[in-house]
Amino acid sequence: MDYVKGIFISRPNRFIAEVEVDGKLEIAHVPNTGRCKELLVDDAVVWLKPSDNPNRKTKFSLHFVENKGVLVSLYSQQANTIVYDAIVDDKIKELSGYCIHQREKTVDNSRIDIYLENSSGDSCFVEVKGVTLIVNGEARFPDAPTERGAKHLKELIKLKKEGNRCCVFFLIQHPAGKFFRPNWENDSNFSKTLNEAFEAGVEILVYRCDNRLDGVDLIPESLDFDLGKDFSDSVIDD
Repeated sequence: MDYVKGIFISRPNRFIAEVEVDGKLEIAHVPNTGRCKELLVDDAVVWLKPSDNPNRKTKFSLHFVENKGVLVSLYSQQANTIVYDAIVDDKIKELSGYCIHQREKTVDNSRIDIYLENSSGDSCFVEVKGVTLIVNGEARFPDAPTERGAKHLKELIKLKKEGNRCCVFFLIQHPAGKFFRPNWENDSNFSKTLNEAFEAGVEILVYRCDNRLDGVDLIPESLDFDLGKDFSDSVIDD
């Protein structure tokens, strides 16, 4: 089903947005619980996926927003699928060589996004985080405090100490981002925990994706990151 073009009006809460479609006010589901305030601004062009479910409360889901001349994906759960498919298709060199691929592996009281295992029985746990916030050219995560995100990192630290390979994978869903840094200013706890995970041996992978209305693909080129604080450029680059 084709996307429908709309104009962003407002976001009454984190789950829905008011949009204008062909001169009519519509309510759209927002599949991203982040603030996205630098993206969902007045009169921003958005691209909506219509629903054919007559029992759904919202007629549309907001999948893309235009920003800095590019399409930004707001479908946060799609990040997991993009990374998983890229691993299976052997497009991520750091995660090649695994013959078992599983999504949502339950470990204790958590679910890790991706579980991998090679022919020798060596395991790898991958937690995926979609990134949409761009600050002066840097991709930063999270754009809102996330206790759940810090919990996932602590689970990876535990799994690493038990002898498993573990990775946290940041997928930049805004094509303007070409470098990654944790968002110390917005969530110092997550940023500190990310540093602790890296020191414990948890690997950090940063990639970005190419967004088109006819498909979203991972760009097979890893990007650099810096885990330190940097509050010198705190103004959002529009």
